[in-house]
Amino acid sequence: MTTSVLSLVEELIRRPSVTPEDEGCQALLAQRLAALGFACETIAGGGVVNLWARRGAEGPLVVFAGHTDVVPPGPREQWHTDPFVPTQVDGNLYGRGAADMKSSIAAFVVAAEEFIAHNPDHPGSIGLLITSDEEGPATDGTVKVCEQLVARGERLDYCIVGEPTSSVQLGDTIKNGRRGSLSGRLVVKGIQGHVAYPEKARNPIHQCAGALAELAATEWDRGNEYFPPTTFQISNFHSGTGATNVVPGEAVIDFNFRFSTASTADDLKTRVLAVLDRHQLEYTVDWTLSGLPFLTPRGTLCSALGDAIAAELGIEAELSTTGGTSDGRFIARICPQVVEFGPVNATIHKVNEHIAVDSLEPLKNVYRRTLEALLR
Repeated sequence: MTTSVLSLVEELIRRPSVTPEDEGCQALLAQRLAALGFACETIAGGGVVNLWARRGAEGPLVVFAGHTDVVPPGPREQWHTDPFVPTQVDGNLYGRGAADMKSSIAAFVVAAEEFIAHNPDHPGSIGLLITSDEEGPATDGTVKVCEQLVARGERLDYCIVGEPTSSVQLGDTIKNGRRGSLSGRLVVKGIQGHVAYPEKARNPIHQCAGALAELAATEWDRGNEYFPPTTFQISNFHSGTGATNVVPGEAVIDFNFRFSTASTADDLKTRVLAVLDRHQLEYTVDWTLSGLPFLTPRGTLCSALGDAIAAELGIEAELSTTGGTSDGRFIARICPQVVEFGPVNATIHKVNEHIAVDSLEPLKNVYRRTLEALLR
């Protein structure tokens, strides 16, 4: 089976664009987009390459967003095929990035080609925002492009991020939001000493145990129509000298909140500090806010995409906000309606990542149908 989407996906997979490398993926995309009348701009910095491509000058502006970088393939010997040689086996296309998310990017481009071929004078504008810094620290990628767009007054109206959102079959899930991520590193100070003389020491493990138990048992919020309740998890606990007869002098605890729009980062910080103070700990906390939650309620974009999925695939997509963070968190700061939709995510980041070949054309058609609905 050979299709234009499949051919483009294979060309992208052949480029070993392990984050933050792009390996020419965006140049290939820009070449095809320029032929359609897109103005293509490279925005680079910090070892990261970003592509901003736009066709049209009027609103509404419909943007497809994604990333050309992929995670490392892992142990090569565990792959059935070379991760950077696209290979079809039993109806599946294997290769790193096949599902996350070079197939979506290829589908974006071909959907735009087909839409423009039938609507050369379409109203509004089409944009593509592509980065090589999504799988890495995400400090020089989409966020930098968004900053430049704001600085020059370019307004985004709708954005579809091509993340692999489908769970069991293509089209079953649209992500219409994501939880925020707030991490903290708590250092509890004690006094090191001999375990046989506890009166001369202060054990930070003993001291913080009650506070950690209280934090773990706290109901932070109850979520809302779109989000599950905010969660608190301890990911690492470090203490001790390695000796069995020494009371440690400090304990270091890493924790994370995945929080909904029912809470704010500042409120969560305040409540954590109140618990620590109530337990009379000597401590410091360093905070890292990786992303704020975002939400696109049911409306124009959710309806257009949902209708496109129903027409093409015959199923009703579920709206969901589960999962980790994505670059949607940056785009949502400058775009009122942002959703994520893409292939089945069963093999993303895994050895032998793959996508069903027969899902590529329907994926492209869903994107094209959504363009048709939004740019009439």
